Amino acid sequence: MSTLQERLAVAMEGPPSVSAADLARACGVKGASVSEWINGPTKSLRGPNAIKAAKRLGVNVEWLSTGSGPMRSGGAPPPVVASPETRPGYVRAEQLAAEGEMGTGAINDEVPEVIRAIDYTPSYIRAVMGFVPPPGRLVLITGRGNSMMPVIQPGDSILVDMGIKEFDGDGLYLINSGMGEQVKALQDRGGAIYVVSANSELFPAYPASKETRVLGKVYLRNRVDRFN
Repeated sequence: MSTLQERLAVAMEGPPSVSAADLARACGVKGASVSEWINGPTKSLRGPNAIKAAKRLGVNVEWLSTGSGPMRSGGAPPPVVASPETRPGYVRAEQLAAEGEMGTGAINDEVPEVIRAIDYTPSYIRAVMGFVPPPGRLVLITGRGNSMMPVIQPGDSILVDMGIKEFDGDGLYLINSGMGEQVKALQDRGGAIYVVSANSELFPAYPASKETRVLGKVYLRNRVDRFN
């Protein structure tokens, strides 16, 4: 990866994902400085900033600074900011300009814009999902709201299998109950499927209505276990 911006995009995507605000706090700099690293005109990181940034991102300092050497000393291969075509042997997920509301519901465009595509190794997808789905089923959306805290934080990038269109056992789902797209847990409580929030004190569980549609099943990229 020839530019600092490309390396930061991959490293911040994770796992684990790191926001610009997280990186600024870890390095002890202002958000504007990190914005310059991510968007230019900064060409390289040196000294304490490079060391602190590499530590927070879990990557090698030399790789972050210059692009030389391995990204990480060990562990699973990182996701790749993809070219127009999926790399051989990788599984693609498209990052959409869409939100899954963890509250009242988000109204997204009928055909959300694809911001970018991320390629993952099959072994990583299998660890997260338990299987590798056919091409074209995985997308990434952004979680908003606080009903699923602490399981999902506002701003988290969420992996969704859009091939699941009905209840497939207890877990996290992207649903629409007539109030827009929501990320919620669905649980079979015997006789009824309930819509459940992790923040149950503020958002009590309720039976899913007949109008509730399953749009996809949600998996947490930085956790292998599911919310059950």
